[in-house]
Amino acid sequence: QVQLAESGGRLVQDGDSLRLSCAAAGGAFSNYAMGWFRQAPGKEREFVAVINRSGDSTYYADSVKGRFTIFRDNAKRTVYLQMNSLKLEDAAVYYCAARLSPSSSNYYTARWEYNYWGQGTQVTVSS
Repeated sequence: QVQLAESGGRLVQDGDSLRLSCAAAGGAFSNYAMGWFRQAPGKEREFVAVINRSGDSTYYADSVKGRFTIFRDNAKRTVYLQMNSLKLEDAAVYYCAARLSPSSSNYYTARWEYNYWGQGTQVTVSS
């Protein structure tokens, strides 16, 4: 069992930067691939970024590529999402997710591939 808790969401202006955090409790954190998803009003929850369990491989949705960075600190049992050059379309509730991964070569981009989810943190972007 893994419990995830996101934090860091707030109101920002377009063009601003923001860092989200996701703290994990329970389980062997270093054995989990970690992902970020987001859900805007009226839209389905969508994939944002994923990082493999060892933290040396990442993958991003096209919409955030080049602007967002996912990284993790296994010692702190925390995964982060650094968001730069925020746009209005980035506004959403951001969710952290964990998926047990058998090796460092595994990553996941679909909602149904994740076993554990946080409660979400709201990111609001205004012009």
